[in-house]
Amino acid sequence: MKVLFYTREYPPYIYGGAGVHVDYLSRELAKLMPIEVRCFGDQVVAADQLNVIGFPSDFAFLPATKPEIAGVLKIMQTCLQMNGGTIDADIIHCHTWYGQFAGIVAKLCYGKPLVLTTHSLEPLRPWKREQLGRGYDLSSWIEKTAIEMADAVVAVSEGTKQDILKHFNIPEEKIKVIYNGIDLHEYNPTTETTALYKYGVNPEIPYVLFVGRITRQKGIIHLVHAIEHIHPDVQIVLCAGAPDTKEIEREMKESVSKVQQKRKNVIWIAEMLSKKDIIQMYSHAAVFCCPSIYEPFGIINVEAMACHVPVVASKVGGIPEIVLHGQTGLLVPVKQEEGPPFEATNPQQYAEDLAKAINTLIENKALRKEMGKKGRQRVEQFFDWQAIAQQTKTLYQNMMK
Repeated sequence: MKVLFYTREYPPYIYGGAGVHVDYLSRELAKLMPIEVRCFGDQVVAADQLNVIGFPSDFAFLPATKPEIAGVLKIMQTCLQMNGGTIDADIIHCHTWYGQFAGIVAKLCYGKPLVLTTHSLEPLRPWKREQLGRGYDLSSWIEKTAIEMADAVVAVSEGTKQDILKHFNIPEEKIKVIYNGIDLHEYNPTTETTALYKYGVNPEIPYVLFVGRITRQKGIIHLVHAIEHIHPDVQIVLCAGAPDTKEIEREMKESVSKVQQKRKNVIWIAEMLSKKDIIQMYSHAAVFCCPSIYEPFGIINVEAMACHVPVVASKVGGIPEIVLHGQTGLLVPVKQEEGPPFEATNPQQYAEDLAKAINTLIENKALRKEMGKKGRQRVEQFFDWQAIAQQTKTLYQNMMK
């Protein structure tokens, strides 16, 4: 059995959790079966059972084409290019809407069984219109078409499965919940501190850590607003880059600048750090904070827990399936309007609640240590890539019967 992955992200071009997922899953599955990956970029990898080829998105459009529309059209053109040549896989497996158009074409043109992993859902990310304009309607159509024609859909959490059933016309038996995973050998606490000193973080002083993209989905602005309520002696380290739009980048700069005028221990690292540096940041953090307002899974929480860090996170999406309230961290409810989550209805209250939970852990070192220990145990029990690859293989085998 051979499987072909369609994905936008693949090393070295990874900027989100979906890319991390595809990277590890493809490598783990390649120990069990031949895997081919077709992705966006210029990658070329030829191994015994893992072959990767990148397709550049460098097509030119008429000068009058709106940038956001040109971006979506380039994605569709890349997906068409990815369907050229020979496709000898038994199963097509797509990741995110960026690769789903390629899956649609492959199923129609080659008659291949189609699997999708839903890392997020377009109906629950309405802020994407800020980035894509009317292109958001196209991305939503691609996702809806792909999900409803797929032979199997992988939901990364039970919460995501319920969202799929709510927003799409698909039989429940086609949906399989398979969690994201983590490399337990790679994500381990380290005593190294070179990255901390490089970016001005004092390892002798407790700090709260955020890791993620600058997007409304990740809720980082709420954490920035919470800083004024967090214990003044605590460092705040924001590893935040890759803004979705210039508008949210400007909002982030203004908000961080305002809080930095009041306290000097707020450190914003506006670049995407290497895995080695991120593991150092996790390892020495007192608290990890995930303030997302929409999060189907939240692999960053698993990474932090693997490094023995207690987590303060929003109680949304798949996060409560990862972070156990009172055991591996603290969950903070977010009041939102009915329908797609876009913003907290009371952002000031949410910011204060985040700060309260963070302060609770900052003031109790013994509790932090106990939660960190339990967090690592939970990761080892439920989020090991080897087990996840086996579950995925079983799904493929059932489809071939």
